[in-house]
Amino acid sequence: MSVATVGPETTTLPVIDFVAPMPGFPEDRRFVLVRLDEVGMLYALTSVDSAGLRFLVVPPARFFPDYAPEVDDDTLAALGVADQADVLVLLVITAGDGAEDATVNLMAPIVLDQRSRRAVQLVLSKSGLPVRQRLLVA
Repeated sequence: MSVATVGPETTTLPVIDFVAPMPGFPEDRRFVLVRLDEVGMLYALTSVDSAGLRFLVVPPARFFPDYAPEVDDDTLAALGVADQADVLVLLVITAGDGAEDATVNLMAPIVLDQRSRRAVQLVLSKSGLPVRQRLLVA
């Protein structure tokens, strides 16, 4: 497993390898997940290779308790996962002018195997789920 040094305090974090690049970012496949708050509700998915590239992400449970995207067998195989229960799902945030304007992409969650640190942004194009769903604390 590879590691990356992040920030001035030289924190070392395991590198997450995307099995396919995120749409729009073909050169970036290696990221680290940095917790931004004490309760583990907000994270920065930060590129190891492109300075300044980061995505704010959240686990869906607190905001969308019923959200349970179905991960297809091909995606599970690409991640090397036998059971969907072994993956961590994260939602990408689009920031607005203020916190009340923030949205998340329910159609394209990031699916991460916590053991192997392999990930993919799964596009659920036939799901009918929104690309921009308001992010409200439940």
